[in-house]
Amino acid sequence: MIFEHRLYILDNITIVHMKTQLRKRAINLRGKGLSYSEILQKIPVAKSTLSLWLRSVGLSKKQIQRLTEKKLLAIQRGGQSRNKWRLATTKSIKKQAHLEIKKKIKRIDARDLWLMGIMLYWAEGAKDKEYRPGQSVIFSNSDPLMIKVFLKWLDICLQISVEDIQFSIYIHENHRHNIEKVKTFWSDATGFSIGKFDKIYYKKHKVKVYRRNTEENYHGLVRIRIRKSSALNRKITGWIEGICIQCRVV
Repeated sequence: MIFEHRLYILDNITIVHMKTQLRKRAINLRGKGLSYSEILQKIPVAKSTLSLWLRSVGLSKKQIQRLTEKKLLAIQRGGQSRNKWRLATTKSIKKQAHLEIKKKIKRIDARDLWLMGIMLYWAEGAKDKEYRPGQSVIFSNSDPLMIKVFLKWLDICLQISVEDIQFSIYIHENHRHNIEKVKTFWSDATGFSIGKFDKIYYKKHKVKVYRRNTEENYHGLVRIRIRKSSALNRKITGWIEGICIQCRVV
């Protein structure tokens, strides 16, 4: 019994001695400017224990700067990792959505396109108002794909002559130097000659406004106007109202 008690005491002394050595080693590593995570890789203790041991250990400005830079790099790597995961997830979701569309819609006929165009105009087109009678058909957007779909609607469903289609570009004035590239972009996107994009309207640039669309891929907004189209505008309004009736929302 006495022998077992002595063994118990020796074991406790050994444990205390090991902890003391670990604590000294941890303090020494911290003194060299290592971070908690770096120390924990070498010292097998709980983070709470390590924090207790090192709370009185000071660091030099250079060591603090190193740890700060290391932390910022870790945050950056984490952000890049999350962004990579987000891009992969988005790609997977889009691929699945493409398959769903392909399965549910074998082809888009003229009737489908007609309805799509009406919805597009309802969302983005200029409307004829009592206080603004005689409004032409005008559609504005910065998305080249949406512009393409709208032009296809004009051609196939409404059979609008190319000569009756007018284009204007609205862009921030700080992109004046890039206007020829912008005109070329919209010409390539729509299939119309670059000469159709000579009407340019510059919007006043506000430096203090936080905007993301200021890079080279910024091409402003395109406005499509149909000549002598006030009657057509009223007709489109009637189509929109008819769809609302059919949907039983009015």
